[in-house]
Amino acid sequence: MFKNFWYAVEFSEDLVVGEPKKVKLLGQQLVIYRKNSDKSVVAMSDLCVHRGAALSSGEVKDDCIVCPYHGWEYEPDGSVRKIPAHPDKGIPRKARIDSYPVQEKYRFIWIYMGDLPEAERPPLPDWSAIDDTETYRAVTGSFLWKSNYERILENGVDVAHTPFVHGGVFGNKEKPEVPEFEVEETEWSCKVSVKLNPPNSKGIWGLLNPNKTKDLMKRPQVPVSTTWWLPNMILLEVDTPMGALKIFDVNIPIDEETTLVKFVALRTFFKGKWADRDARRRVFKVLYEDEAVVNGVRPELLPFDLSAELHVKSDYNAVLYRRRRQELIDKGWSVEGNTIVGEGPARVEARVIPSPIRKEVPELASAWNFKEVRSKELLGKQAAREERGDVPRTDTTETQREEGIRA
Repeated sequence: MFKNFWYAVEFSEDLVVGEPKKVKLLGQQLVIYRKNSDKSVVAMSDLCVHRGAALSSGEVKDDCIVCPYHGWEYEPDGSVRKIPAHPDKGIPRKARIDSYPVQEKYRFIWIYMGDLPEAERPPLPDWSAIDDTETYRAVTGSFLWKSNYERILENGVDVAHTPFVHGGVFGNKEKPEVPEFEVEETEWSCKVSVKLNPPNSKGIWGLLNPNKTKDLMKRPQVPVSTTWWLPNMILLEVDTPMGALKIFDVNIPIDEETTLVKFVALRTFFKGKWADRDARRRVFKVLYEDEAVVNGVRPELLPFDLSAELHVKSDYNAVLYRRRRQELIDKGWSVEGNTIVGEGPARVEARVIPSPIRKEVPELASAWNFKEVRSKELLGKQAAREERGDVPRTDTTETQREEGIRA
């Protein structure tokens, strides 16, 4: 998992004023809420610096969030403005938590998880089609996976699996060959475009499909493209005989083994509300088919070594993703260095990713309670004891199932 990227974490319409919401991202608990003054969104660590209470269980007062335990009030920048038990005392310098940059765009709330200055941050992808309500009709949904987000992303841009995993939906077992494809690459993305032989449409799509021939050789090919953006975004585009279909999805890494997918599916055909339920059902059908396969993939996490798995020409998109991924690891963008470790035999791990203010205001460098330096020392000592056999090896992987929505 990687820091220094923008992550979409929630649909804008699902966060209402006065109702803080807990989200988990990259193994870190966050709270998001809307300010009363201008309805803009705040994102910060969901952890009161005083006694560790979850701020997401508190309330919004003015533009601040109030801890449910002792009533400490946090400003949107993460600093404490009031300690009710001692109203006449000064606020300690360490009474602050990380607050992260936020954007609302393309129907999503995006949080920047990292500490790079604004000019050095990777850009958001151009998903402006989502805002084009005249051309497209949109449906949205969420789907919880018990799989790693990178395995899910690779599945989403894999053009060779459709005849076997999605045969009868948009894959065709009669014609599984992957023809020559076009590739468009940028520093942050890769798009592969190909023409595939579709199966006969079923249901309402089959009834209204202008191309009803059952002869595979006479059926026109359908242009399909798949695009990934680092680190976790996908766009599937299909020019069906009825019109264009675009499915945007974000694979939100809750932790290494749990992923929450949120999608926006656009169509230029059947644009009445009456077709929304069927359009949403079709997306979920594909997700369930993918889930059945991806959940059984081993190893669960992508190997670091490209040679650990066999690759063929149709895997170009995935191979490039893995190479870019290794470049990010080499740059130090992995979140593994931001793990906080408790002491004692019942060791508990958490993650705290530094926010931009830690670099923007150097004089606050010593004002943060949550640091990873001490944790690295503890991990090193624990590993040494395990190697000597002084203590049994411990499994510190924590998998927590968050709320997901299924059709």
